[in-house]
Amino acid sequence: MSYTGPGFDPPQPRRSRRGPLTVALVALVPGALLGWAVYAAVGGSGGDEGAGSAAASPSPSASASASASSRTSSPAPSASSEDEKPSASASADGPLKGKVVVIDPGHNPENFKHTAEINRQVDIGTNRKECDTTGTSTDDGYAEADFTLDVAHRMRALLEKQGATVKLTQDGDRPFGPCVDERARIGNRAKADAVVSIHADGSGTGNRGFHVILPGAVRAGAADTRAIVEPSGDLGTRIAGNFVRVTGSAPSNYVGGGTGLVTRKDLGGLNLSTVPKVFIECGNMRDSKDAALLTSGAWRQKAAQGISDGIVSFLRG
Repeated sequence: MSYTGPGFDPPQPRRSRRGPLTVALVALVPGALLGWAVYAAVGGSGGDEGAGSAAASPSPSASASASASSRTSSPAPSASSEDEKPSASASADGPLKGKVVVIDPGHNPENFKHTAEINRQVDIGTNRKECDTTGTSTDDGYAEADFTLDVAHRMRALLEKQGATVKLTQDGDRPFGPCVDERARIGNRAKADAVVSIHADGSGTGNRGFHVILPGAVRAGAADTRAIVEPSGDLGTRIAGNFVRVTGSAPSNYVGGGTGLVTRKDLGGLNLSTVPKVFIECGNMRDSKDAALLTSGAWRQKAAQGISDGIVSFLRG
């Protein structure tokens, strides 16, 4: 997924007044970054190895070609014993009993076959954008849409064990999409306590790390995010901190100023949400070192655990 475009808002300077979200940011993110520093010092992988240059995101046509290529040339990484997904066994009496979590696996493995449908413009409140996109892929052809579904399945199993009711916006069970506006409505209709959209970026080589995308304050057309900005910020901050802790991956070296947090107002999935929601770009598929992580089943399990731990932390207050 691309992180640039009209309406992109770089992180804003923090205000001096320390509200609940500011306190959460101060408490969680520095601790997470300290955890990353310790991990890197003892030889962990997935770190920030140099200052990033200006972001170089592929064009939609390039992304489409890459995704289509993944279906015709290179298969997804084969599973091994370390790739086994945990079985989903919901615990009716778990700590998240009564909580609803919606997981939004970005894109769709079959989108590249339906270019006319996914290029259809939909209303996102602030303007109109494509229904959906193909997503990106690694140089070896592992598609973002396959990555997001795999992580979503792992998260579902983990969260169901905590007692949560978990719904996916798509499970590879439809020919394309859903469109970004429908993805938002699925979370809204479910009255979700938290929604997380899973992605992996397609930036330039040398750009590494993850970032969590938070909704900005938007009031335009069908969009009004004012009520969800603060809780979404809390959700995103907790996910960022736990993602660092569990995966050992560093916050992005090319966006977010080292915080792993970015605010945007141009994403329909956020603009049209009426419940707490964030996106996470788990790494850069176009960087070979990040790609090595994203294609590892063991690392994807850690990613699912880190994101899930952040959700649990948010839902338990």
